[in-house]
Amino acid sequence: MKEIIRILSKEIPDSRIALEYSNPLELLIATILSAQCTDIKVNQVTVDLFKKYRSAEEFAEVNLAKLEEEIRPTGFYRNKAKSIQKCCQELVKRFGGEIPKTLEELVTLPGVGRKTANVILGNAFGIPGIAVDTHVHRVSQRIGLTKHGDPVKIEFDLMEIVPKEEWTHFSNLLIWHGRRTCGARKPLCGTCPIRKLCDFGAKMKV
Repeated sequence: MKEIIRILSKEIPDSRIALEYSNPLELLIATILSAQCTDIKVNQVTVDLFKKYRSAEEFAEVNLAKLEEEIRPTGFYRNKAKSIQKCCQELVKRFGGEIPKTLEELVTLPGVGRKTANVILGNAFGIPGIAVDTHVHRVSQRIGLTKHGDPVKIEFDLMEIVPKEEWTHFSNLLIWHGRRTCGARKPLCGTCPIRKLCDFGAKMKV
């Protein structure tokens, strides 16, 4: 594990989260919008969105149809708009408009699962968390770090073998490695820096 982290850290020195935000609320909104959407498209939408709405109160009170139109390019905009508004209403009602700093509290919010909660904890608050998105799911299975398909079980498997202080960093490394090298359809095993440490790569003929 230490060798995988060392190699990928050298290969991907810029492995920070790709979503653009300036505070925990913005990261929460951006992460909800990122479902089934590219981070590039989300960033294009939020650059204006975050200028219009600067607090949970404002998102909670905005006209829902208006919010839907403003986030339409991210896809599934009706469901996302409802999740954002309900989430922000709960933030105002239960947390004074502030983002809670525990996973247990975050996952009680509408539209927030463990992945989103860990993204927020790790990247906005510096609290270690393993966020299992589609890339972490795929790459961790291929490397041989887990045999499970359920994201929660994968998260717990990784928590057992990844040093806690590396949880957020490791998640970001796997996400970028999945985007740049270990793609879903055509993994670039021939140029993969961790091929010799990977169950999948070791079996590939390149």
